[in-house]
Amino acid sequence: MTGLKAVPKLDPESIKSACSKCNLRELCLPSGLSGEEVDQLDSLIRVRRFCRKGEHAYRGGDQFESLYAVRAGFFKTNLLNEDGRDQVTGFHMAGELMGLDGISTDNHPCDAIALEDSEVCVIPFSRLEELSREAPALQRHLHKIMSREIVSDQSVMMLLGSMRAEERLAAFLLNLSQRMTARGYSPSEFNLRMTREEIGSYLGLKLETVSRVFSRFQNDGFIAVQQKHIRILDIPKLRAIIGQHC
Repeated sequence: MTGLKAVPKLDPESIKSACSKCNLRELCLPSGLSGEEVDQLDSLIRVRRFCRKGEHAYRGGDQFESLYAVRAGFFKTNLLNEDGRDQVTGFHMAGELMGLDGISTDNHPCDAIALEDSEVCVIPFSRLEELSREAPALQRHLHKIMSREIVSDQSVMMLLGSMRAEERLAAFLLNLSQRMTARGYSPSEFNLRMTREEIGSYLGLKLETVSRVFSRFQNDGFIAVQQKHIRILDIPKLRAIIGQHC
């Protein structure tokens, strides 16, 4: 396989890098922070938690105290429906924040579960608020992140409310491609960390429908699939499915 960067296995004992030296700094931190402000943020993040595959970073119902920045690995968030079924509400990769939805109620509404061996930086929210008041660039960055969450929620609502199955899966793959690009990975070749069933839960589709659409995309030459390994062969065609033209 070509185009993929090797991802080293995480060693809990080797997780000691500060924000100022982290290779995800450009994704997590705003530009314009002074050296002193970055040092303050370094001192703020004193806990970095290692999560084995299947372990929780936090659980629904836990008291909201911190945000969780994904430093390595991949997580899903899911909500327990009234009928007892799990509903996947999002997938989160390195450089992204989890837990913002707990701010309004002071409790986490969702579980955050590692889909592979992963690591998070635990950011105490009360102390982050104090620092953001002293560092306008950080405060603006937090507002942008929250706004991005709102836009993301609106996009999911549009997916579930108005798009056909083919459009939903095309949008999902293109979104992953864009996020991989932002992290310096191949936009067209990557491994899916989630199962087909989890994709279906997130997109509001049955497992059989997700499998059928994947097969159709492969037969049409849009993608090549080998278990969880995906190669996007024709990004413009996927964009055309959802009416995006570049």
